[in-house]
This record gives sequence, structure tokens and C-alpha cells, in this order.
Amino acid sequence: MWRFSVILAALAILFAACSDTGAATPTSTTERLPTTVIDSTSTTGSTGGSTNASVPTTVAIYSTQPESVLPPLLAEVTKAWKTDWSMRTVDLDELRVGVVFSDPRDVIPPLDSPTFTRVSEAEFEAREPGMLVVVDGDARFYPLQILNLHEVVNDEIGGIPVAVTYCPLCNSAAVFDRRVNGVEVTFGTSGLLRNSDLVMWDRGTVSLWQQITGEAIVGELVGTSLKLLPSSIIRFADFVTEHPEGLVLSPDTGIYGAYGVNPYVGYSSGETPDPNFFSGEYDERLPALERVIGVKAGGEDRAFPFSLMAELQVVNDVVGGVPVVVFWGAADTADALDVGTVAAGRAIGTGVAFRREVDDQVLAFSLGEPGANTFRDSPTGSTWTLLGRAIDGPLAGTQLERVLHTNSFWFAWSAFHPDGTVATSAG
Repeated sequence: MWRFSVILAALAILFAACSDTGAATPTSTTERLPTTVIDSTSTTGSTGGSTNASVPTTVAIYSTQPESVLPPLLAEVTKAWKTDWSMRTVDLDELRVGVVFSDPRDVIPPLDSPTFTRVSEAEFEAREPGMLVVVDGDARFYPLQILNLHEVVNDEIGGIPVAVTYCPLCNSAAVFDRRVNGVEVTFGTSGLLRNSDLVMWDRGTVSLWQQITGEAIVGELVGTSLKLLPSSIIRFADFVTEHPEGLVLSPDTGIYGAYGVNPYVGYSSGETPDPNFFSGEYDERLPALERVIGVKAGGEDRAFPFSLMAELQVVNDVVGGVPVVVFWGAADTADALDVGTVAAGRAIGTGVAFRREVDDQVLAFSLGEPGANTFRDSPTGSTWTLLGRAIDGPLAGTQLERVLHTNSFWFAWSAFHPDGTVATSAG
């Protein structure tokens, strides 16, 4: 397995060389947010406007280090940052420098002005993986071959400002409403990692945010959690079928001339993540690099391993009191972190989670015709696609509601959801 400190260093040099403006220079930080005052004695937060993110009334601040002392390398690369390091919910020793640069912010360049093409004009292989996001009928597909090299897309979908994020080292895909206290925020890549996961930064307060959870872990906005929106990793062919009028992120970014190359060759076939970037203990319930569909419902978190889903194809469950179903299909979906070309990656399949309730009626699902990527419900006998649309029977035309779920490697999901449960064949 490649050493990813070497990979990321090489990427840093590549990104700096390719950027027209010098990628090591961060985007302007003139954007400011209303300050939320949070300390060990205060129980109220001062905010303005509507709130789209949850703001805690108290925040635990680590006291293991003096406020002025940062680990040496972290201190060196963040000299120009205006981050309030005294406000934090994590030990600063947990932060690892993934991109060693004079200022690593946005050396891995986020996309701030993404452009899109219609499905009919997009040129991607049928089995290529990407993130599906649907907001108020606005359906978009973000190919992982592009996200591999940018990790953050500041976008607007269905009138909602969103951050579409992907961390290759954790294979974690998550989408957030990027409004905080009524203010629209833009995010970048900090060049830092925690438990191997991307740490983002906002361009107002330069607070640091955990990509998997959407929580601010250091800075003025510490403890604030972004609102998570449903998303799935699916293959391009299924997006084309289900959303023929949808939009596809264009590789015409103005940053790189070509995409499709995987810089993380062999990573997903390893046994563990790079120890330079993951400092936690492994949860041994599953192999570290097992892919899981992490469902969040009713205040509970549950992981559905790909190995289980490949065996069962469909799982009916109840998570936090919410009836859910996880569909499995598209067995030829490519692994974006396998070989040198994303589209040529090994077949790993697709898992998508829904609420299995329609008009107050709880449905139970079983596999439809073998190989057809369809499912059948009881009691209506309607036929459903992998993406939760009824195409035949009494419920034809109905779309199942997506429940909040993410895709990631087990080591990362379990590190950030230590109380989460794991679905088993026993139910």
C-alpha cells in the first residue's frame, strides 16, 4: 500500500503548480460570521438570523495543552491563520498535517464556481461512481473522479447553499447545508486530518470542521453542527436512468486539464489506513477498510456493511424507531480508490437507504427479478428501482423518502460514531 504522506505531498506540489493563482494562497477571508459566544460559564449563544445549524449552549474545552501551544508542525503551517485555538472540542494532538506546505489551506483546491452539463452531454463510463444529491427535485451527480482531486464543492441545489464533500482517505461522502446562524458560509480544505478524515475550514472565522460529522471542532464556531442532507454514492448509469434531466458536475473546472486518474492506487485493497493519519484504535467488529452504509435516524446510527448487503441484497430494519430499508444493487459499480483509472476499478456495488413508509403504511421489501436491480414490496406488490422509485403496481410513480445516510470505510465511520450499531443477518 502506498504511503499517503508521500501521496499527499506529491499532490500538494501538483496542485500548487497547476493553480493559476498559486494554490497555496488561500481564498480571501473577508467573509465574516456572527459570533456565537460559547464558554465554560455561559449557557446562552448570541446569534442572528435564522438558524440552519445546531448551536450548543455549552462546549467542552480541552485543557491538556496551554492555549498558546500547538504541536510544532501544526504551529508552523498555521502561522497565518486567525483560528481561535483556545476554542476546541478535540485535543490538538489529534490533528495531523496531511499536506505539508507553508499554508496548506486549499492546496487541494475546492470548487467554488462549479459548472454542470446535462446528462445527455456528460461523458462518463456507465459504472463510474459519483455522489447523488437531490434537493427539492434538483438532482445532481458529482463524479468521484473529480471529487478525488477537490474534496469540497461549494454549490447551490434546489435553492439551498450546500457543501458537497468527499474524503478519499475515508471514502466518506457527505453533503451539508452551509448556512450557519442564517449566514451562507463557504468551505475549503485545511490540509489537516483527524482520524484520517478531511478537516475543512470556513472562510469567515477560520474555524475547523470535521468532514464526516459536519461539526466545528476548533475556532469561534466550535461545537456548531451543519445540517446533514441525504446523499448516496451510485454509478453513473443509474443516475442517467432515474434522472434523465439531471445535472452532472463538469470536468471543465479551469483547474486541471483532465480527470479520471486515481492518485490513491491500491488504497482500498489494503488492510488498514495510513498510521501517520489515523491515531485511534480500530473497532474490530469489521475489517478496517470494509465499506459501510451509515444510516442516521431517530437519534441512532447504524452501519450496514457492504459484505452483508452483497449477501442479502435488501434489508428491512428499524433504526431509532424509524422503519428503514437498504437496497443493494448495481454490482458493477467501480471502486474509485482501486487502480490507476477510476472507471476501471474493481466492482463493489451500491447501497442506498430509504424510509419504508408510504402514506402511513409500513412496507416490507424483498428482492425483485434476479439481476434486474429491482425490489418488490408487501403488501402492495409494487416494483421499485434501486433508487427508490416505484415503476409498477399500485404505488407506481411513488418515490421513497431518503433517510440520512453516508458511505465510508468502517474504521472512519466507527471512529466518529463509537456508539453506533452494526446490522447483522440476524436483524
